[in-house]
Amino acid sequence: MENQLAKSTEERTFQYQDTLPSLPVPSLEESLKKYLESVKPFANEEEYKKTEEIVKKFQNGVGEKLHQKLLKKAKGKRNWLEEWWLNVAYLDVRIPSQLNVNFAGPAAYIEHYWPPKEGTQLERGSITLWHNFNYWQLLRKEKLPVQKVGNTPLDMDQFRMLFSTCRVPGITRDSVMNYFSTESEGCSPSHVTVLCRGRVFVFDVMHEGCLITPPEICRQLTYIHKRCHSEPDGPGIAALTSEERTQWAKAREYLIGLDPQNLTMLEKIQSSILVYGMSDGSPHVTPEDYSQVTAMILTGDPTVLWGDKSYNLISFSNGVFGCNGDHAPYDGMIIINVSRYVDEKIFENEGKWKGSEKVQNIPLPEELVFTVDEKVLSDIKQAKAQYLKQASDLDIVVYAFTPFGKKLTKKKMLHPDTFVQLALQLAYYRLHGR
Repeated sequence: MENQLAKSTEERTFQYQDTLPSLPVPSLEESLKKYLESVKPFANEEEYKKTEEIVKKFQNGVGEKLHQKLLKKAKGKRNWLEEWWLNVAYLDVRIPSQLNVNFAGPAAYIEHYWPPKEGTQLERGSITLWHNFNYWQLLRKEKLPVQKVGNTPLDMDQFRMLFSTCRVPGITRDSVMNYFSTESEGCSPSHVTVLCRGRVFVFDVMHEGCLITPPEICRQLTYIHKRCHSEPDGPGIAALTSEERTQWAKAREYLIGLDPQNLTMLEKIQSSILVYGMSDGSPHVTPEDYSQVTAMILTGDPTVLWGDKSYNLISFSNGVFGCNGDHAPYDGMIIINVSRYVDEKIFENEGKWKGSEKVQNIPLPEELVFTVDEKVLSDIKQAKAQYLKQASDLDIVVYAFTPFGKKLTKKKMLHPDTFVQLALQLAYYRLHGR
């Protein structure tokens, strides 16, 4: 990756965005042909013949009219599908998104320099946060390499949605708020949100124009940790993000109506670079078995992550880490890219900070204390109850698969994702015989 970053000085991360081709509209004939091909394995001869007749009637009737409307829409948009897909697949969905939409996974640091070890949460947390903030700076400066297929640049827009991005609940449809800007575009939020024992803190990661160091981040985390472990727990506002979407939207409207400052604090969380959760949990994990840590990242304490945030980095008391994020703003490869970058940096530096231990006199973290009443506390209690009930119905097993990897599947002309999808279907068939 270092070589890639060195090359990136010749190109800016987002420089090709305006010259990328628009999304083409496939012909009606091509779409219907593919549809019939996908139906064929699941239909008997009679069913398939009937389906063909329906398709032919559609093609010669309303299908052509709809296709013309689609072509008209495509003329005014570079991506005619994007808005529809975002709304229908994510923002219009009313079921709780934290368990049903979000993706989550453990960090691989345990496989080299950071095996589970109690008492390492603060030190390791400061280092992994620092590497994440460096990645954020690469994006801000547009020094992240442009991803390509051969010499053809790919769309990098989703990388904008990794940091300072948050879903906001709506009564019938959610929205996605993105506060990120590159340096050439202007200012971008530079604070991080920290969740610990039901309380919310924020602090700036820049000081006098420079990124604060791991020792300085550690000082901030230590301050938060000591306060949260010597004072009463907070109300756990974050748990509301695990609710059914309309229910959360109503609870949020009530919270804002209770005190305008509550909106200011919500927006501070929404706009933060990422949310860092400090959990008291100590999950068992080995390079062969990531089941327990993955379960705790996806279905653990709902007060240590903001379910609507595009990037939650969760730390455990034994120095193990994982991430959880809303799927709406971007696809999984974005979070994999930053995770790989951080993992490589930790490996390169043997899991240590090798710079100065000097800590500047930087402002202490600010606690965001929400105004709450009995109704808000009741909403939080209800959100936790429904979340834990749904989580109890979810089995998670994550074992390392080592016999072969993507190189073999590609050699067999199968994309890794296609291979996994086929494996899932085969497993279902073997279990149920259909």
